Amino acid sequence: MGYVYPFLWEVYVANIMLWVNERSRPFSEGMRLADLIASDKPEADLLIVNGFPVTAATVLVDGDHCWLIRRGEIPSIEEIDFLLHARHTPGVHERVKMASVGIMGIGGLGSAVAVALARIGVGRLLLADFDLVEPTNLNRQHYFIDQIGMAKTDALRDTLARINPHLIIDVINERLNAAAIVRHFGEVDVLVECFDDAVMKAEALRTALTDLKGIGYIGASGVAGYGDNNSIRTSRIAARVYLVGDGESAAAPGQGLMAPLVGIAAHQQANQVLRILLAEA
Repeated sequence: MGYVYPFLWEVYVANIMLWVNERSRPFSEGMRLADLIASDKPEADLLIVNGFPVTAATVLVDGDHCWLIRRGEIPSIEEIDFLLHARHTPGVHERVKMASVGIMGIGGLGSAVAVALARIGVGRLLLADFDLVEPTNLNRQHYFIDQIGMAKTDALRDTLARINPHLIIDVINERLNAAAIVRHFGEVDVLVECFDDAVMKAEALRTALTDLKGIGYIGASGVAGYGDNNSIRTSRIAARVYLVGDGESAAAPGQGLMAPLVGIAAHQQANQVLRILLAEA
């Protein structure tokens, strides 16, 4: 299980002067970002300080994290991690990349949750599914035509590696039950339930409440159709246990699962993962 260090950023800043593209350098009073551009990367045209886009005229202060980027330039693998860090509030990336998150079911909800977590730099994902990519998945799931017939775990692993090459991905190609959930996910920081099957949803929640106490858990209930955006909500049902959805809408004739509403729910799940990892929930 990963660990969160709430005061890591404060300690880190106290021992440095200035960081430029993750390399330390001396700081002097009155220094502007333009000074760094001239000395470190004259071709830079995308400028970020402490997670925010700024201009070359920005006056720097002791402890700032600065990124100098050239638009259109493909970064190295090492720089990818720096660039994930660049757009986060200072201290967030260090904590998120230590985290381990399990996702049970990687269809419409799970594949979108996985993509969101890969983009924010979560360190490790455990992806569980036993199904293959089929044409009817493409209306709402993060798969491509040329992946039809592949195991969903393999297809999504390939896609996530293109987004974040630093991400550690473990795959579980089996139909889960209560015992398997405990065996595979007992050491994650947060577990996300994204099953289509109502019976499995109930079994997973029961398992989380009885056998995975202390692990963050985010389930889903009611994400079908194209109802009111605001009907999708996140509800706390126990300590570190949440459900996302409207609690009512199920897939049925005349009410299918569609990308927009499923996407809203998936991103609420992903954001709740982040809130748990950052001790906001």
